Amino acid sequence: MTNVTVERVTGAGAVPAMVGESPVWRAQEKALYWVDIPAQKIVRLLVETGERGEWLLPEKVACLAFDREGTVLAGCETGLFAFTLTQGSVNGTTAPVTGRKLAAPAFPFAGMRFNDGRCDRQGRFWSGTMVQDMAAANPAGALYRFDEHGVLSAPVVDALIVQNGLAWSPDGTRMYLSDSHPSRRLIWAFDYDVAAGEPRNRRVFADLHHYAGRPDGAAVDADGCYWICANDAGLLLRFTPQGKLDRQIVVPAAKPAMCAFGGAALDTLFVTSIRPATGDTEHDGHLFALRPGVTGLREPEYAGVL
Repeated sequence: MTNVTVERVTGAGAVPAMVGESPVWRAQEKALYWVDIPAQKIVRLLVETGERGEWLLPEKVACLAFDREGTVLAGCETGLFAFTLTQGSVNGTTAPVTGRKLAAPAFPFAGMRFNDGRCDRQGRFWSGTMVQDMAAANPAGALYRFDEHGVLSAPVVDALIVQNGLAWSPDGTRMYLSDSHPSRRLIWAFDYDVAAGEPRNRRVFADLHHYAGRPDGAAVDADGCYWICANDAGLLLRFTPQGKLDRQIVVPAAKPAMCAFGGAALDTLFVTSIRPATGDTEHDGHLFALRPGVTGLREPEYAGVL
């Protein structure tokens, strides 16, 4: 295990998230954004002042990115939406927000939603779908590309149970993707055609059956190493580009969900987490921060106009 201090971010609020996901550092605001999926909320923390705000969406929200104007592109329950966040949300209140649906796939089953998502280095937004009833182990999920022209692709990768772990190498020529379902627990790498926005040559990058936990949300650091939240194991795992595990960091929450680099120097790793129905520990569902000794990469903005 790597000896790193992991602190709970008290400014993130005393009430834990049910499913804290999709942390995104927005440098222009010196703010971290994340979502609480079943609560239908987007949350923001201004790190320097400790001011916390939240916005209530009309349906479940699982992932988000920003365009250059600060409009949110979000993967939700029924499709991809654009949201303009008002300034009306302050500590202790929730501002309702209505959005505009941009696109939606033809969901093959009822009870599906988008899950993990982010932009590639060129500003195309990628996100995948899943059947919300994980116990069904239904491989109806698929990965989609929403390009800079506002066009949603056909499924690019299909037969996914719980799509997760999207990330790109620093030069954008490798894409990572995982499936979090207990029966899968796989992370794949692809060669990525940056001009066409096409992943090719899929192969297993890491099989978490050989390690602890399930692969959840991920981030890539400036060295090109892949950080994955090991859900159910209370761990962060870092794999080198060659697929070698070189760091393990213990997180107080049993179910870390996704990590993102932030702070002025991009040297802080923020980690969201999930609170199980049983509420295993007092830390479950809270936000954490650590200094892993490496820096991250700036999160790309969506290249189109929302």
